[in-house]
Amino acid sequence: MRRRWPAVERGLATLYPAHAARLAALLAARVGQFVDARPEALFQRDLEREAEPDWFQQPDMVGYVAYADRFAGTLAGIHDHLDYLGDLGVTYLHLMPLLKARDGENDGGYAVASYDEVEPRLGTTTDLRALATALHERRMNLCVDLVLNHTAPEHEWAVKARAGDRTYRDYYFFFPDRTMPDRYERTLREVFPTFAPGNFTWLPDAQQWVWTTFHEFQWDLDWSNPDVFAEMISVMLHLADLGVDALRLDAVPFMWKREGTDCENLPEVHELLRTLRAVMAAAAPATIFKAEAIVPPDQLTPYVGAGDPPQHECELAYHNQLMVLLWSSLATGEARLMTNSLQRVAAIPTHASWVTYVRCHDDIGWAITDEAAARTGWNGFDHRNFLNQFYSGAFPTSFARGEVFQFNPETGDGRISGSAASLCGIEMALAAGDTGHLDLACKRLELLYATVAAFGGIPLIYMGDELGLLNDHSYLDDPAHADDNRWVHRPVMSWPVAARRTDRTTLEARLFGVVRSLMADRAATPALHGGASVQVLTPADQALLVFVRHHPVRGSFAMVANFGHSTRAFSLAGLDLTAPCVVRSAGVDFEGPAVALAPMGYAWFSAPG
Repeated sequence: MRRRWPAVERGLATLYPAHAARLAALLAARVGQFVDARPEALFQRDLEREAEPDWFQQPDMVGYVAYADRFAGTLAGIHDHLDYLGDLGVTYLHLMPLLKARDGENDGGYAVASYDEVEPRLGTTTDLRALATALHERRMNLCVDLVLNHTAPEHEWAVKARAGDRTYRDYYFFFPDRTMPDRYERTLREVFPTFAPGNFTWLPDAQQWVWTTFHEFQWDLDWSNPDVFAEMISVMLHLADLGVDALRLDAVPFMWKREGTDCENLPEVHELLRTLRAVMAAAAPATIFKAEAIVPPDQLTPYVGAGDPPQHECELAYHNQLMVLLWSSLATGEARLMTNSLQRVAAIPTHASWVTYVRCHDDIGWAITDEAAARTGWNGFDHRNFLNQFYSGAFPTSFARGEVFQFNPETGDGRISGSAASLCGIEMALAAGDTGHLDLACKRLELLYATVAAFGGIPLIYMGDELGLLNDHSYLDDPAHADDNRWVHRPVMSWPVAARRTDRTTLEARLFGVVRSLMADRAATPALHGGASVQVLTPADQALLVFVRHHPVRGSFAMVANFGHSTRAFSLAGLDLTAPCVVRSAGVDFEGPAVALAPMGYAWFSAPG
């Protein structure tokens, strides 16, 4: 408290000047009660994590992302597959939304009806606590989603607000007419323009408009109300008490509203996160924050505390740019856009880390600005359109089999859905019976995972990628999913297919073995600590991606990768590493001080500090 509370008081005074003293006293009492009642095992975990604050930056930190029901049916069912995760090297399990959501449409669980309950079909909070305990016994960590920006209309707060309760009306944004909504709409963007246009929804029974950034069944919370802050601290403490190690904070850029702005990434959002972080650091140091902020790079790095001076905000944030640029490089066969763009991403504090990934549960939005494309000599609109055509399989030379998501005919913008295996060409190669192309498609997938495993922070394996699971079109048979083609890459885990990973003659064995060995090599490389700096170099050959990482104690690391369609050469002298040794390579011939990289070939090097 002595160490953290000044930051809490500063944040409350900035956000809630008229209520700061009252709120600080309330929170202090709540933290004290929480710590007094903290289970002994979790309290010891708090002490251990304070002693090793970089625990999440260790090279053996490997993530796995899955929907609990699609992975194992229920939370209890996950226990039966912990050996599978352990075999893969997983030490960080992120289970997609598992708190109780509204019935019917719920945005994949992100329309929360109760923060205190687990979705009944998945289990109970007792099951969640038991799973966290089982993970901790295996040196694994649990990450769950916490939706901060909105609740479902069925949430208790929203039900009371809809009925006219003045206290709970102030938890949300209600308007009796279109005067204020229209003023806000002048500068707001539409997140889902085709099936959720506008940012406000009319409630005939209440005769009010309510703010709904995403869908009409997701009501935005008013974080300028100090009671909302206090409520959410209680929610966070409750989840920490169940053993949750990381909270994925959903939709954080939208948490504060101000007329005349786009109501995204406002300074108050960062003040909110810093203050929430300080409260949790005092109460439950074992629980960290991960920001779900899919925003341009210059707006992203502040979510992990980048600035002068560096701040303590979220410990983790998704490196969306890296993911998008990897797919762009696969399609074009060159890495210069990736090189140029990554060089412009500001450094983040050494106490924070990226979360790197090839795919996630969401669509791929082509977050490539016109300015970034122009620096490469391309037209931004044309390039984004090319990527949609390529990854939907419409481009003549495409190897991908994806689907366009949320195409906007007015702007020509669209996004892509599809499993990593299908987007890499495995689906097309299997359908054609083309073993040569299948080999290349597998190398594409390996190259992507090799890059995210090496670039920095925690690499995430999206469920099924390690087996090459393809697009699953059965979502069309479910009325709740049929209108949302993102479900094409949210398959149910096939455990009979997973069992084939032990048969060396199968595709599943090949891919599982590749991912497992990648993560094992990563864990054995000290320089891949998340606090190491990253420098993206500019090779003469634009098909190559080359980056170097330096840690003041753990040594240096470098990766060279060929995204081109022909063999490329690279001189190791360009890495400026003293006595580098090869950690891992694929498709590489070593010729003295140079290497020759086949298409999709790569090499990892390490050097002592």
